[in-house]
Amino acid sequence: MAGKDFIVAIELGSSKITGIAGKKNSDGSINVLAVVKESVKDNAATSIIRKGVVYNIDKTAQCLTTIINKLTAQLKTEIAQVYVGVGGQSIRSIRNTITKELPVDTKVTQDMVIELMDSNRSTKYPNQEILDVAPQEYRVDTQLQLDPVGIQCSRLEGNFLNILERQTFYKNLNKCFETAGINVAEMYLAPLALADSVLTETEKRSGCALIDIGADTTTVSVYSKNILRQLAVIPLGSSNITKDIASLQMEEEDAEKMKIKYGSAYTNNDDIDNTLMLSIDEERQVESRKFIEIVEGRMDEIIENAWHQIPQAYCDKLLGGIILTGGGANMKNIDKAFINHTHIDKIRIAKFVNHTINSNNEDINAKNGMMNTILGLLAKGEINCASDEADGQRDLFSTQHPADSGRTISSVSGMRPGSVPTEEQKRQAEEEIRRKREEEERIAREREAELEAQRERERKENSIINKGLRWIKNMGKKIVEEE
Repeated sequence: MAGKDFIVAIELGSSKITGIAGKKNSDGSINVLAVVKESVKDNAATSIIRKGVVYNIDKTAQCLTTIINKLTAQLKTEIAQVYVGVGGQSIRSIRNTITKELPVDTKVTQDMVIELMDSNRSTKYPNQEILDVAPQEYRVDTQLQLDPVGIQCSRLEGNFLNILERQTFYKNLNKCFETAGINVAEMYLAPLALADSVLTETEKRSGCALIDIGADTTTVSVYSKNILRQLAVIPLGSSNITKDIASLQMEEEDAEKMKIKYGSAYTNNDDIDNTLMLSIDEERQVESRKFIEIVEGRMDEIIENAWHQIPQAYCDKLLGGIILTGGGANMKNIDKAFINHTHIDKIRIAKFVNHTINSNNEDINAKNGMMNTILGLLAKGEINCASDEADGQRDLFSTQHPADSGRTISSVSGMRPGSVPTEEQKRQAEEEIRRKREEEERIAREREAELEAQRERERKENSIINKGLRWIKNMGKKIVEEE
């Protein structure tokens, strides 16, 4: 029987939904207790989840319920809440700048910085939802600073990288868990959880590009000086290669097998045998050259699109190189293909996460990059997900900061980097902001009423004094006249 302390994470992928439960140890390692997968392709994938985005709420909710039931059976413990990875094709990043003019030689305070953050958070994008914000450098007069607090200036400029998703997709994701009756402890941006799990501090600091090649999407994350500089999702993945191979008049299942067996992202022309035939099955064959051209053609398109997502300012500053991960990164010679297109020699394939993982699961122990994201989400979990906890919010380690699932969100500083507010949390935050506004207005009215009362008293006092002075003056005149 599993222990009563465990984390549960769920990843909604294009081809499958994965649920995982694990127990964190005091030394930082993680024991995986259960892994469950539900193939969305078996349930009309085109209408459930496409390119990591939920399209059919009810069927997705059914899959989620099945995942929870299977995990519960393996854990022999009811699950109170789960961590959820947010990804998909509609996620993108956009830069935004907020400026505050100040009196000369004003010292920057933390409240000023939070005010800039809140102003940025309130920026409206048509049909888009701000999921998270990655603060960049602050411009203090003419100087760039990571932390401007305590510096004197007359102009403070905050530069932010806002991570957006279409509101419809964001609401659909929330609705799935509401429909399934599953409590969400915290939503987390899957690409950021993945980056924290496979990238080294040196790579993030010196500058790198993380390219996660999934089934239907390819995610590009660019880091420099330990700051996320760009996040983009391309609607192309390894399944596009499979579909292209299937155009050679074969089933996708056979095309997938051929891709795994013969596929290469790069082949030297001198090594191509024009007479070689590749077997589809016992009766059918396909020309080797034609197969190579199809695979390389689509792979080249994926690489070119991924490279195009890296801002020009960072293309020649990726001292940490390019890090490849995901199932698509397992293709033979993929590192050579990236070198040929990007002319960056430093290519690393991240087959596994940086954490110590103890597991008997074959998919995890295969270390092929396909479980990296879900393991990254598991590592982000801090709140016990077992339902028999008295408070249901106990942090597993006292040294960590609990991600309070019921916290209000009024500023960027109130959230963990990468954490995405659920709709319920957003409603709570808006309600809290409304209450604070009403309280401030009430206090302002009371102060105004008190000031008005004070002014009235002063008017009365002045009136009495003036009357007394005028009486004395008049009396003085009468006495003088009489004399």
